[in-house]
Amino acid sequence: MSSTRGTAAPIAPPTSPPDRPRVGRFGSLADWAQRHRWAALLIWAAVLAAVTLGSQAAGSAYKNDFALPGTDSQAATDLFAKHGSAQAGDSVDIVLKDRQGIDVPRAAVEKMLADVGRLPGVAEVRSPYTDASAVSEDGTIGYATVTLDAKAEAMPKEDVTAIIDTAKSAERDGLQVEAGGEAVRGAEEKGSPTAELAGVVAALVILGLLFGSLVAAAVPLLTALFAVGSALGLIVLASHVFTIADFTPPITMLVGLGVGVDYALLIFYRYRHELTRGSDPAAAGRKALDAAGRTVFFAGCTVIIALLGLVALGLGSLQGVALALALTVLTTMAASLVLLPALLALFARRIQRHVLKHAAKAEAKGNTEGRRWRALATAVQRRPLPSLLVAVPALLALSAPVLGMRLGFADAGNDPKTTTSRQAYDLLAEGFGAGFNGPLVVVTQGDRTAAKTVQSELARTEGVAAASPAMPSEDGALSTVIVYPKTAPQDDGTTDLLHRLRDDVAPKAEHDTGAEILVGGATAASQDFADTVSERLPLFVLVVVGLSSLLLMLVFRSILIPVKAALLNLLSITAALGAMILVFQHGLFGVQPGPVEAFLPVLIFAIVFGLSMDYEVFLVSRMHEEWERTKDHSLAVREGLASTGKVITAAGAIMIVVFGAFMLSADRMLQQFGLGLAVAILMDALVIRCLIVPALMHLMGKWAWWLPAPLARRLPRVALERPADDRERFRRAAKA
Repeated sequence: MSSTRGTAAPIAPPTSPPDRPRVGRFGSLADWAQRHRWAALLIWAAVLAAVTLGSQAAGSAYKNDFALPGTDSQAATDLFAKHGSAQAGDSVDIVLKDRQGIDVPRAAVEKMLADVGRLPGVAEVRSPYTDASAVSEDGTIGYATVTLDAKAEAMPKEDVTAIIDTAKSAERDGLQVEAGGEAVRGAEEKGSPTAELAGVVAALVILGLLFGSLVAAAVPLLTALFAVGSALGLIVLASHVFTIADFTPPITMLVGLGVGVDYALLIFYRYRHELTRGSDPAAAGRKALDAAGRTVFFAGCTVIIALLGLVALGLGSLQGVALALALTVLTTMAASLVLLPALLALFARRIQRHVLKHAAKAEAKGNTEGRRWRALATAVQRRPLPSLLVAVPALLALSAPVLGMRLGFADAGNDPKTTTSRQAYDLLAEGFGAGFNGPLVVVTQGDRTAAKTVQSELARTEGVAAASPAMPSEDGALSTVIVYPKTAPQDDGTTDLLHRLRDDVAPKAEHDTGAEILVGGATAASQDFADTVSERLPLFVLVVVGLSSLLLMLVFRSILIPVKAALLNLLSITAALGAMILVFQHGLFGVQPGPVEAFLPVLIFAIVFGLSMDYEVFLVSRMHEEWERTKDHSLAVREGLASTGKVITAAGAIMIVVFGAFMLSADRMLQQFGLGLAVAILMDALVIRCLIVPALMHLMGKWAWWLPAPLARRLPRVALERPADDRERFRRAAKA
């Protein structure tokens, strides 16, 4: 970064402009963007238009790939495909209910099933009228099984919608027809983009209150929207190359808006400060990017590193989600460094008039910049231990539910009651028992005698409500038994049954029959995914924490600060997960209880850890600068919070409302994701950065900046400095 650190600035030659000091790469980039504002804006507009049109022309190729090589469920799926079993494809259940008995509307139902059998993507239709086991004991509920020729995630949405519409066409007075299955859940509309719109409006309101000007508020938000729009188009195109899940776009919108406004706000806030110190708009833009731009670049790289750590997990389409989010953060960072200076130059005079007018009013009232935050820091420094004894136990208490976290996947039982998938789920549970919606598929690779023996053992197993007859594959090499648990798919009893079948029943049956036995199916695959995440999570955490801590050590040349940052970031993440568990797993506030989505903890960890490091850099870098200037540790802590407290809380507030707005989504996964991120940012920006960090930094004293001499000689120097005039400004403010 700066090569003149610690030396006096040379006297500028007479020909140099008085307000154009030497700047670094980011200042030069801002200078170019401001001088060529229309070119920069046109480039971004052209990029946005090109990727939007290109993505619309190419269409998306999203794929939910949760395959886990090496697991029993994946091995069973591979055997189905190899030996031509009907289980190779997914199925749709067409559920019928007639209080007078489903035999009454038989003619209409059979005609409907014949129509369904002729639809694209349908391999076979099994009627309840030819299978007595598909009709409830009282004869009022039955189901037809529509076997698809592909897995649910590979079925075109329009083909599944055609099945739903054809099935529903048979409804009449007294006959209820619903469609269920994962393919149906994926094809159903989950609602309008209310959450995204609410987040944008809320962010605009907060920015307006913060700056008191619609133009000033719109600039950071416009930067974020340009970045997110470009990122969404790029992700659609990337879906043709990488495996990217279909739930990626709303998550991208969520993270892109939050991070984009966050980065733009940091730079814009610094730009306002430069204007109040008398810089002309062009110089203010250069200085803002030269100081805050480096911090944004470092913070963005930290988030990207945390996200790319997900790739090492090897969890199917979750790798694509990580790449998509990393691309989004990279795009928002680029927009903050190039597009934002151009917008500032475009609205320079209007923003300058407003900022100077607002500053004059504040000066007339005697409001010193950072006065309240300086007072808060002073209060914490006077009583650091009470501050810690209040904040840390509160976060630990909120984190406690993590010890009982249960990972899994939401099923149709968690869908809104108005959806056909939820109503089909409830009808099947009513007619055939709670476990009917989460069957386990047991595959026997052996002769028919072995298959019958296995079926008999399964039927006698504790926790099994029923076991279907063994169904041979097309080539006769496999036999499949459908096992229906007594408990619902998300109950602990079903998980216990799965492990009992694999650990006890299957090994004994293999020994007795000589056959190979695997337990698979959607319910087993969900549990395998959750178990795999739990197994690989410690390594993932170690890699992300280690790399991020190393970056902090390079920047602050300290041992204790990276350790403190890592522990506090982990605390904010566990508190967020604890809140998710209380609400969604335990049903707080009337939410239907269920498991936490298996991939969300690692995804939230990567995002929150990166964003927490952002705030750590914003705050501690300012403390570091003041410490190097004065060697007064108490003053460094006060001035660090005084100069960054407002921007950190404002950025945190915007992220909280953007993330929290996704609680309005009809999708349970997005609700969990939004709540987790909102709580994490709330705890980090308000409790950790404003109370715990100042208290710990005060208690550590000068040891906070200690680095062993041998290590100090070997580590390269990386500086995130503010210009000298900024230090002088805050020194004057501290004396005021």
